[in-house]
Amino acid sequence: MEKIDNLDRQILEIIMRNARIPSKDVAAECGVSRAAIHQRIQRMIDMHVIIGSGYHVNPKSLGFRTCTYIGVKLEKGSMYRDVVPELEKIPEVVECHFTTGPYTMLCKLYARDNEHLMELLNDKIQNIHGVVSTETLISLEQSMNREIPVMKK
Repeated sequence: MEKIDNLDRQILEIIMRNARIPSKDVAAECGVSRAAIHQRIQRMIDMHVIIGSGYHVNPKSLGFRTCTYIGVKLEKGSMYRDVVPELEKIPEVVECHFTTGPYTMLCKLYARDNEHLMELLNDKIQNIHGVVSTETLISLEQSMNREIPVMKK
């Protein structure tokens, strides 16, 4: 795998702050051509260093006021591969991780309110074949959300 250099890291720091910044502005800040910025960004996309870009929508503005983390225990850890496609059918589930520790999986979901959350848990998640139990942790407030820092070597 190719490595990223300090110019790549500088570009990443800039575009992580503002994904909509024009290439010409990134080029000016880095002291290189716009074509060089475009080529480097494309190379980092091809290398899977950059794995996405876009707009972040506030779930509350869409009526999803309850952010919840669900610890899921499965009959067997190997059932993870069968359970994930079922969780993908639930649009409110936005993240799912196969974990070590007390849970087989840790999922993040958004619900409109507690009644909707109970419906998602009782009627959907807990009815998935292989799910033995769930533990619900409601987020009262998101205190921080950031990307991993880009360190210079």
